[in-house]
Amino acid sequence: MINQVYRLVSPRQFEVTYQDFSLQTNMVVIRPTHLSICNADQRYYTGSRGKEMLAKKLPMALIHEGIGKVVYDPKGEFASGTRVVMVPNMPTEEDEFIGENYLRTSKFRSSGYDGFMQDYVFLNRDRLVEIPEDMNPHVAAFTELITIAMHSLTRFESRSHKRRNTFGVWGDGNLGFIMCLLLKKKYPGSKVISFGKTKYKMDRFSFVDESYQIDEIPEHVSIDHAFECVGGLGSQYAIDQSIDVLVPEGSISILGVSEYPVEVNTRMLLEKGITMIGSSRSGRADFENTVAFYKDYPDVVDYFTTLIGEV
Repeated sequence: MINQVYRLVSPRQFEVTYQDFSLQTNMVVIRPTHLSICNADQRYYTGSRGKEMLAKKLPMALIHEGIGKVVYDPKGEFASGTRVVMVPNMPTEEDEFIGENYLRTSKFRSSGYDGFMQDYVFLNRDRLVEIPEDMNPHVAAFTELITIAMHSLTRFESRSHKRRNTFGVWGDGNLGFIMCLLLKKKYPGSKVISFGKTKYKMDRFSFVDESYQIDEIPEHVSIDHAFECVGGLGSQYAIDQSIDVLVPEGSISILGVSEYPVEVNTRMLLEKGITMIGSSRSGRADFENTVAFYKDYPDVVDYFTTLIGEV
């Protein structure tokens, strides 16, 4: 079977390459139907990742967020036409203590390995999770982004103390929106407070209990646990603010990615006994949990439609 792969070979330049795949394997063949472009893809496309990184990563097919339909399953477990979300993380081993998304031997699509910009994608069956047939495909396409928040929440639940009366989420972008919504649904009896920089973005957070711009936080505000969804150099200020308003022995979950080191107020971190929880990417279990989340709270899909910028 001849497959066309659309690889970025240099900033703003794609080339089509052809690969010959045998159907005499255990891999499931997927036809991508809806793909989502994230900031990482845009940085590769525009060349803003830097020459050394581009030289290391390219040529490469972009996109790691997407859904598709099953074209062929040699075992017949997936019927032809089944809608699935594709898991971009590709582990090559298992570890009793380390998750698949943290193993240094794992590969990740559109980060040094071909992503989903292909006519067909050949995947191991554990890299597929079936999605509801009637789900909005434009939301389903960025399921991977939602799994990042879901993964962070799973790590938080196993590493933080059980007092969860008030949560604070820093970041008024898509990840902050998703994190607030997951917290509100998972802990309906708790208060969720959003902290952001841009008012018109914060206006989307209609489901939170309170929201504050980061330069107008009242002195009385305190939270049990914080989630940093800012990234970049701005994450430094978000972490500092969260340390200030956290009650002792709370936790800070770090989700934002920064290209450069940021400073942390270790004096207050130690004085308050705060736990910092880092998390990155996600694994199959997080995709399964996210699809279950869609089914348990079908109204969240309507909220997520507000994150669709352009189709």
